[in-house]
Amino acid sequence: MEAGPTRAHAGGSEPDGDGTPRTRIQEKNRARILEAALGTFSRFGYRGARVDQIAEDAGMSKSNLLYYFGSKSEIYKAVLADLLDRWLAPLRTLDPDGDPRAELTAYIEQKLRFSADYPEASRLFANEMLQGAPMMRDVLEGPLKTLVEEKSQVLRHWAESGRIRPVDPTHLIFLIWATTQTYADFAPQIEAITGSGIHDEAFRRQALQSLSDLIFSGLLPRA
Repeated sequence: MEAGPTRAHAGGSEPDGDGTPRTRIQEKNRARILEAALGTFSRFGYRGARVDQIAEDAGMSKSNLLYYFGSKSEIYKAVLADLLDRWLAPLRTLDPDGDPRAELTAYIEQKLRFSADYPEASRLFANEMLQGAPMMRDVLEGPLKTLVEEKSQVLRHWAESGRIRPVDPTHLIFLIWATTQTYADFAPQIEAITGSGIHDEAFRRQALQSLSDLIFSGLLPRA
């Protein structure tokens, strides 16, 4: 049975739009909506997706869905924000005191796993970028830019301490994004050529080894 919305505070965690803490049921329903919306937007795009289809995929009524999100654009922005948060989580873990090869290999591995576990998410985000990021421009120029600048300092620190060769940190980050996300964004092409894909663990290990070797062949200081 569909759980109806409530404003009760019991078990609340993150605040709702009006500052009221969400209950566990509200958090669960919100997650259901975002998961269903990801699939719907991935299949039909923003223009082709319908709120009633998202509600049906989430297993709830349209009126109940609109309690949590007031419009299709609000749902879409929430899906993209959730994706971006998960997408950037591995980058936040780069440790300036860690070993560069271990840190970057772990980052590449997490990015490959994201492409394997959430291919629809990667493709939806890529499509938003191809459209000029109309719904995400403020986020890209705000939190994303800030995080990239912060982690660029980690890469500069490694270079200054002689642990990696000097390299433009933003272009290195762009390179890792491009090489890891292509396994989700161009999955049919990759599967047609190789007969496999990033969902296969052995294939993913091979991709990780190849990418880390290529990147570090250019990053490690020359003897």
